[in-house]
Amino acid sequence: MNNYDSFAEAYTAENDNSLVNAYYERPAMLALAGDVAGHRILDAGCGSGPLSAALRDRGAIVTGIDASAGMLGLARQRLGDDVALHVADLSDPLPFADGAFDDVVASLVLHYLQDWGPTLAELRRVLRPGGRLIASVDHPFVAYTFQDPRPDYFATTSYAFDWTFNGQSFPMRFWRKPLHAMTDAFTTAGFRLAVIGEPQPDPAARELFPDQFRDLSSKTTFLFFVVEVPLDEP
Repeated sequence: MNNYDSFAEAYTAENDNSLVNAYYERPAMLALAGDVAGHRILDAGCGSGPLSAALRDRGAIVTGIDASAGMLGLARQRLGDDVALHVADLSDPLPFADGAFDDVVASLVLHYLQDWGPTLAELRRVLRPGGRLIASVDHPFVAYTFQDPRPDYFATTSYAFDWTFNGQSFPMRFWRKPLHAMTDAFTTAGFRLAVIGEPQPDPAARELFPDQFRDLSSKTTFLFFVVEVPLDEP
């Protein structure tokens, strides 16, 4: 399950140009990040580095981590040697000092975790006071529909399906949890909720993907959060 090494190149080719990633999720993350010039940013679950590249191009000092060595190899090709990249699993302690970063971005990664608690505690630890975690996840209202009959919305449950690239299927597993469980996890970890977002896709996608744009712009897909480390706490 979730073996990104086995389809790293095919996934990257899809992710770089797809409607959902290139014209919806990534622009939304960048808009929430705002002006990042000079910010030390951890890209948690950076994959092959498209978000890292965009943040670096906006003047950020980026560090990327991912559990997949294959994806990080592609990130190195994209980013060169001026971005630090580390193989690291978000379920484990992170190899960084307390307060090492101004921002953390976690793009479509938290829904791979059954328990957000240890991961959020570590992300909270490596952020400075006033720092931000900017995260996107599968929208809980959408994840709830990925089973018939419907699961218990209020329970944390797994769901699985296959991703297909070049005619080959790869099994994937994710974890869904209700909205209140997500916000509770952030606050329990010591974050203060600043933004819950449900953005629209980039208007440029209307001409590039005319058949899909209306569907994406009228149905929820991902949920976005900005949560902050309070300035008045160590």
